Amino acid sequence: MATESVTAPMPGVFYRRPDPEEPPFVEVGDEVTEGEKVGLVGVMKNFHDINAPTDGTIAAINFENEEAVEAGDEVIEIETA
Repeated sequence: MATESVTAPMPGVFYRRPDPEEPPFVEVGDEVTEGEKVGLVGVMKNFHDINAPTDGTIAAINFENEEAVEAGDEVIEIETA
């Protein structure tokens, strides 16, 4: 199996959930499809979607909710077939 990294598109704050009261977009072990939203990066009250680049299974989530990220940080790892 190969692993594909999902990277932060810009520096900001990584959000695992769409709203504080909502469940996370994904958890380790979840199946995702290409283009599915797996997180957000917030910059100055603007939010940018982070989407899965491929179909696969979430293997790791490397940042906690509301943790600062830099552009290019590997925030999520997806196992592909």
